[in-house]
Formats: sequence, structure tokens, C-alpha cells
Amino acid sequence: MIKFLDSKLFRYLSVFLFLNSSILPVKSSSALAAWAIKTNGVLELRTKSNTNLRAYFQKANQISGDRFWVDFPGELKNPRTIKGNGPIKEIRLGKPNNGQTRLVIEFKEETYLKPLTWRLVGLDQNRWRINLFEPKYPFKKIGEGQVSKRIGNIRKYEKTIYKKKSDYKYLKLPDVKQNKFLVVIDPGHGGPDPGAIGIGGIRETDVVLEVSKIVKNLLSEKGIKVKLTRKNEVDLDLPPRVSFANNIDADIFVSIHANASRGKRRDINGLETFYYRGWRGRLLAKKIQKQILRVSPGSPDRGVKQGRYYVIKNTRMPAVLVEIGFLTGRLDARRLEKTTHRKRLAYAIAKGILEYLHKIG
Repeated sequence: MIKFLDSKLFRYLSVFLFLNSSILPVKSSSALAAWAIKTNGVLELRTKSNTNLRAYFQKANQISGDRFWVDFPGELKNPRTIKGNGPIKEIRLGKPNNGQTRLVIEFKEETYLKPLTWRLVGLDQNRWRINLFEPKYPFKKIGEGQVSKRIGNIRKYEKTIYKKKSDYKYLKLPDVKQNKFLVVIDPGHGGPDPGAIGIGGIRETDVVLEVSKIVKNLLSEKGIKVKLTRKNEVDLDLPPRVSFANNIDADIFVSIHANASRGKRRDINGLETFYYRGWRGRLLAKKIQKQILRVSPGSPDRGVKQGRYYVIKNTRMPAVLVEIGFLTGRLDARRLEKTTHRKRLAYAIAKGILEYLHKIG
């Protein structure tokens, strides 16, 4: 949600995508690949990978009407103005600074806007959507390029991971040797210890238990033997979790948690993965961190770090502790309360684990 910065200018909404490619250099071509204002008042964007978007709104003044604009990295080669229709006065594509592109939508005077309700939502790796207004009268779609981008030539897989209701088979999980590996998944907290309490009363123990069970199912389907340190809301101290993994001689140990910031600051969001020692622990952490970022566009990368948490310090096998987002953060909490996003995170964690096991053989 965009909030007031002063009486006329709203604070920017900043969103990030974390993908495989590197950030665009300053003088590269524009990260804006396509855009469209649809007849239902929705603006859709397609960008290049690893794009940082900044969106602004400004009230009308004596010169211009209400304006919404988005800044993109990369150089725009052909500045232009496009005549609008209906509630849209015009669209301008320009270069506010070297190495930047700006898409400006200027509205006609009578257009009723509610910018405090606006949210810029990531649909997949490089597509974005924001509902700008509710049209009172029909108008023609305005846009350039193809916003919807097919994945290969397989029509049945065109829906994004944000709307996919199946088990993500179209994002193929790596294959590993059957019945060779034993993995322990540790859902943090439990029972009388709910862990972090987030926005709307969302509890860490509930989130991580659901994610952990889905991870177990995904790994089991790949021929991995998986054990959970807890399967329900029970009181389980830290030493028994470690002893359980050590006693069954697990190959890896993955503890799943959700974060909370001091003071419950809603502007703090992000994902991070901890390991205690060794190149194997670090490799496992990097594999998982990479994948959870891919399914959480906009949530900051807080990195792979060394930590001294009891459960990863005292296990004898490579071990990591994954923080899948801030329950107190506005962006992360809104996602973590939804089962669809928990499934995405579980898929990502499972994929990271499988990539690690495939690597070490």
C-alpha cells in the first residue's frame, strides 16, 4: 500500500525480483519490456530479470492532472508520448535520468482514484500488476508489446506459480538417487511455544509446520527418506531435536522458522538462511536461499550467514536454519498467511535440498 509522504506526493513503493541474471548495468537497454492498461483499469508490466521497480503517485497541479509513474533501470532509446482515451489523458515514456526509464500515466480531471488502496503485485519472475481505477465507461486498451509471456510452447503450463493449483510439476524438481538419503526437517517451536506472533495473530508454529509437512511430501515423492522432528503441536525442546537427527545419522538437517522484528516494524521483510560451519552446510544454505527468493519476489535477500543456533551448531551433519519471512512485515505476513505461498516456499526448500543432494551425489 502506498502511503502519504506529504500532502501531494506519495511515498514510493519499491519491489525487487531475485532471479539468476545479474542486475542491469546503468547504460543497458530499458528493463521495461512491455506494458498494457486494460479495459478493467489494471496496469500490467513485463520487465527483464532482476528488476527493481519504484512506483509513485502525485496529485494534480496547475500544469498536469493526477499522475502515476513507474521508474525502471536501463536506458530508454526512444522517448515518446501516446495519446490516451477514456479516463487516460496520455502516457509518456521518457528518460528522467541517464540509465533510467519512466512510464507516466496521466489521468483526466474527472477520474476518481484511490491510491491508498493501490498495491503493485508480482505475478511471476517478470510480470507485475496494479489495479489503478474502476472504469465508469468503456475505453480501449492501451499498451505496447506482449505482457503475457508463455513458458516455452506448453500452453497448459502458462499460468504462473502464483495461481497454479497443482503440485508445481511444471517446475520440475531435480532427480536424485532413490532411497539413498535421509533428511530431517525440523518445524521450529510448537505446543505452548508458538514462536513469533505476526500481523493479525498469525503464528510461526502453524506456518512452519504446514511448510515442513509439504516439504516432506515433495521429498518423499523423489525417493528421499524424510523424518519430521514434530508432526503436530507438541512441546519439543532443542536438545531432543538435535539428538533425533544425530541418532538416526541423517544426511542433512533443515530447521524451518519465520521471523519477527523488534518493535514489530511492518517495513522490515526478508529471507535468510543460516549455517554453522563447513562448505557442505554453506552449500546447502545457498541452494535453499536461492530458491526461496525466487518464489518471494519483493522480499529482500538478507543473505546466507553463519549462525550459532543450537540446532545447527550441535548436529553432526550439514545443517541449516531457514527464515522464510517476517510475520511482522507487511509484505511477508500477507503472503505467509496464505496456503498458496506456503506451498511455494515448501517447493523452493525441497528444490534447494534436492539440488544439494544431487551435487554431493
